Amino acid sequence: MVNASISGETTSGALSHLDSTLQEHSPAVVIVELGANDGLRGLSLKRMEDNLATLIERCRGGGARVLLIGMRLPPNYGPRYTAAFARAFRTLARRYHTAFVPFLLEGFAADMKVFQDDGLHPTAAAQPAILDNVWPALEPLLGRPAAQ
Repeated sequence: MVNASISGETTSGALSHLDSTLQEHSPAVVIVELGANDGLRGLSLKRMEDNLATLIERCRGGGARVLLIGMRLPPNYGPRYTAAFARAFRTLARRYHTAFVPFLLEGFAADMKVFQDDGLHPTAAAQPAILDNVWPALEPLLGRPAAQ
């Protein structure tokens, strides 16, 4: 297991170092949990979706199975933007037939006791709930041949 994430990363930033990361680690499974920072910065959702599509394609091209993790935005971004943001993840999961978790923080997103002071990043106390959300989609990918 390698955590190749960078705090505050956008989908564009992740693309800039993805190829070298794939080459260095040759992963069998890649968990793509990106896009939240694109959304929180109000960046183009079309660009975010395109970047995520490229990430999925490059991971698969490197022989990795992909688990796409969706996120949601706070309601203050407006219903149109927040709905389009969430829809982008579902659209990509369907298009690429990837394993998919619709919302990483499902079931505890409103429980501020398990978030850091910024109200965005979960604490260690949230990790069991995150595992409960991710494991059903991740477990089947482990030990299974890559889909091309």
